[in-house]
Amino acid sequence: MMAYLSRRFDLDRGGRRPPSFCGVRRLLRACVPASVLLGLTLPAVAQQREPSGLQRVDRDRLCVTNGSVSALSGGKLAVDTPSSRAIIAAGSENAADQIAEIRFQYLGPSQDSKPLASGELRRQIGLKLRAADTCNLVYAMWHIEPDSRVAVSIKRNPSMHTHAQCGAHGYINFRPQGGTDPAPMRPGETHTLRAELRAKDLTVIADGKVAWQGALGSMALPIGPPGFRTDNARFAFEYFTQIPTGSRPTAQQAGQCVISEGD
Repeated sequence: MMAYLSRRFDLDRGGRRPPSFCGVRRLLRACVPASVLLGLTLPAVAQQREPSGLQRVDRDRLCVTNGSVSALSGGKLAVDTPSSRAIIAAGSENAADQIAEIRFQYLGPSQDSKPLASGELRRQIGLKLRAADTCNLVYAMWHIEPDSRVAVSIKRNPSMHTHAQCGAHGYINFRPQGGTDPAPMRPGETHTLRAELRAKDLTVIADGKVAWQGALGSMALPIGPPGFRTDNARFAFEYFTQIPTGSRPTAQQAGQCVISEGD
């Protein structure tokens, strides 16, 4: 192909008109960009899109119940405290099915560390589903250290509603029926965690691959909105979930955002 073009351009020195690259479409059957014919490629511009059916949640729609969540430029969020807990109260708390996704960059350990209520020191980020309160909710957590896996549990204390009442009690851990553990996470890397709860069937997807899949037993699940949680690590991230049309004001706007020591 290049030899053909070279001969045609050499003929131009003798007075003949050189062809455009589109002029050789009899051979190519298409007009190919010059950069491709010459073996060059133009840089592709990657544009992140909102997940289908979900909306990005801005800082002013969050009820931050523990720690601190900051707003960055471009609608992103940031956490640099040893722990953070947040929910979105926008009319989705009564939905039987919930979907949430968090796209994040892991920035490394937080400056200070804080053991979990159980006493374990763990770095993690995860999604909260059907979060009635700090004592009753579903967790899908991506462990960063000391292990690397996705863990699913229900915290269930039907007669308790504050951290002072339930502490670290009431956790029920579930084993997956399918899925593969993600690779160890390193500072600077970007990842995506998505949870899809349909009735009592939960699928957790890490970086596009199923990391946990299974059923959440026969017990009644709590009724509450989705949210997220982090422990002992710093992140820049975007959070997405379903926000029904005509949703009510956030819990903060309604004066119902209850600060809690932890989950």
